[in-house]
Amino acid sequence: MKVRSDFVEVFTMKITAQKEYGLRCVLRLAKAESGSITLPEVAAAEGLSVPYVAKLMAVLRNAGILDSVRGRSGGYKLARPAGEIGLGSLLLTLGEPLFEEVEYCQKHAGTEAPGGVCTNHATCTLKSLWQTLENWLRHSLDQITLADLIRHEGRLPDLLRERLAAAAAIEEEPQLLSLNVVK
Repeated sequence: MKVRSDFVEVFTMKITAQKEYGLRCVLRLAKAESGSITLPEVAAAEGLSVPYVAKLMAVLRNAGILDSVRGRSGGYKLARPAGEIGLGSLLLTLGEPLFEEVEYCQKHAGTEAPGGVCTNHATCTLKSLWQTLENWLRHSLDQITLADLIRHEGRLPDLLRERLAAAAAIEEEPQLLSLNVVK
């Protein structure tokens, strides 16, 4: 049985270098006792070049996750408490979502599709599936904060299960997108 490449792509979450190193740099700042750390300190601690760390910090600063501190004891610090920064939002800031709706149907129309219009456009269930999974994954990741990563390192799977169970108990109806039924 052949598995569609879309399906495999969604379930093999792509953790890019920018997401990995950006998250590591933010965690380094969250753990900083002095409140702020310089670019060279972060770069040395993470084994990265100063220009690359500067690029990551600029992305995070522009998104409002970090603040830059000027002066002799300057550097970067978190713009909000670590307990208010969810991983879903942070990872989205550092890279693309798993599923992007823009031009989805054109991108997956098929090599023989007339006029570049997907043959399943009117009855496509996959687009709704990918949207629902993207929303669920981001919501799940937002249940874990930077503070959780620092405090609960050894028990993150258990913590995530607890948070998701609590969120499901509060939610009246699951916020899933409707799927079309193909006959």
